[in-house]
Amino acid sequence: MVSERRRQEKKDRIIRAAARVFALKGYAGTLVADIAAEAGIGKGTLYQYFSSKEDLLFAVFYWYMDKIGASTMVGVSTLTQTASDKLTALGNAVLQACVEMAEMYGLVIEFWAASTSSKIEGRFKEVFRQGYGQYRELVAALITEGIERNEFRKDVDPHLLAATLVGTWDALGLQAWFDRDFAPIEANESFMAVFIAGLKSDRCHQSV
Repeated sequence: MVSERRRQEKKDRIIRAAARVFALKGYAGTLVADIAAEAGIGKGTLYQYFSSKEDLLFAVFYWYMDKIGASTMVGVSTLTQTASDKLTALGNAVLQACVEMAEMYGLVIEFWAASTSSKIEGRFKEVFRQGYGQYRELVAALITEGIERNEFRKDVDPHLLAATLVGTWDALGLQAWFDRDFAPIEANESFMAVFIAGLKSDRCHQSV
């Protein structure tokens, strides 16, 4: 049991080292030896855990998505407010995670760039499809909750609106990476006030 824990700890160390090197040098400019050196292990030891640089890139991708997802869920898991509040809080949590991981956000660009490689394009497109699908489903569920509680209009498509919100939050996170003076959470709260106003049901407007 102890050896298995140590093996997982070393594997995690390799993944974090790979994330730092990929963010600094880019996927194409990174050698497996660079990652091994960053992790403080031999190249042969690294190959005991990962068969190729490609496998390491996917491991880093899942690690990054898990960290963003975990930070996001912590931000919304205890909420008991209206669907409107939950939607705004979810967007804020996503963007806060992006801000906190700003030094690693360059990995997102690497993931997008790698997805255009003919060698791994299909594999990356599939994981992106799954990841965005789960992300949209979470947002759509909150919009559906608002509809069922007569908080939101019933003549809207939760999945189409979810795709719009996910795209907006992605774009705000990207702008925050390009411009460290940009305030993505403030921008999101301003946008969500207008977005939710358009979603409100007549009953909700009358009760205000």
